[in-house]
Amino acid sequence: MADVLQLEIVTPERLVEKDTIQEIQIPGKNGYLGILPGHAPLITELGVGEITYKADGMDYHVAVAWGFAEVLPDRVTVLAETAERAEDIDVERAGKAKERAEERLRSASGEVDYQRALVALQRANSRLEVAQRKR
Repeated sequence: MADVLQLEIVTPERLVEKDTIQEIQIPGKNGYLGILPGHAPLITELGVGEITYKADGMDYHVAVAWGFAEVLPDRVTVLAETAERAEDIDVERAGKAKERAEERLRSASGEVDYQRALVALQRANSRLEVAQRKR
């Protein structure tokens, strides 16, 4: 059994990350999943959250929203609608998105507006948390 995993994080626009890693945590739709080399194969839907992985003894962070992850014993492939490394996040923009989402939550007039605003707030919070972790 190998002691590393090959990681690829891809969005429709670009390859965000390609690395050899020792472990990874991904935000599944129903909670976080911890993956180590030799993990049983699975496919999971992604939620909004933070991917954390360890490569060469260092932790790396990526904000993701929606998509799928395929896990094989020696590989993890993440196909995300959006994915941003900590160092690529525009903190000012994410802060403004959070403010807009909070305002929409205060004035939401129906179930659809409320749910959209809640997801927008979740995504903005995730981006801000990941941005704080940049090196």
